Amino acid sequence: MTEGAPSTDALLDQQVRDADLDRWLSSRLVSDARARADLIALHAFEAELMAIPTRVTQPLLAEMRYTWWAEQMDGVFAGVARKGHPVLEALTDMVARRGLDRAPFDALIEAHIGRVHGEPHDLDAFYVGPMQVATHILAGPGHADKAVGAGRVRGMAQVGRSDEAKAARAGANAALKGLPTAAFPAVAPATLIGQDEPEPVKRLRLLWASLRGRI
Repeated sequence: MTEGAPSTDALLDQQVRDADLDRWLSSRLVSDARARADLIALHAFEAELMAIPTRVTQPLLAEMRYTWWAEQMDGVFAGVARKGHPVLEALTDMVARRGLDRAPFDALIEAHIGRVHGEPHDLDAFYVGPMQVATHILAGPGHADKAVGAGRVRGMAQVGRSDEAKAARAGANAALKGLPTAAFPAVAPATLIGQDEPEPVKRLRLLWASLRGRI
């Protein structure tokens, strides 16, 4: 790294802040620096996928880019990062250390391919799976089922189904009672159902939710 240049962690942190403020703010609730950086690596991967339709206008071209990412997962899960690609390098390191399963990553890429071809949002692939991965990063395996409801609340809010998201909160919070405190930042974005709130309000909502352990 060139002297004075930002570190990979700093670059990815800024990428996520620019792409997904809600999840970046939630990551500030993680006190452990390594765990926070791993969470950011996951969200940076998601940000890369989300950005593809904004860079190419033809569905076939977008699908080609998603196929490239699908192929890169072979290296990521074999422990062989694509050199010079900060997101893939960080993801490869994190996947190995955390012992993550590949299925949610493949499902997310497939869901993006479906979206560029006009298919409905697959809430489980887009939101539940990544939230379960985030939960694993922060608290280890064995807690995936506790994040399902929160992931669906987040997904419904993101696709404009706010009333359904609010109605699903009670069930999601019931499942979260067994979630380790350390994992709460993984599900915290589900707290932010409102899409247009200013950053200070979002910060307060996330802090209050983390203190209560409820979304």
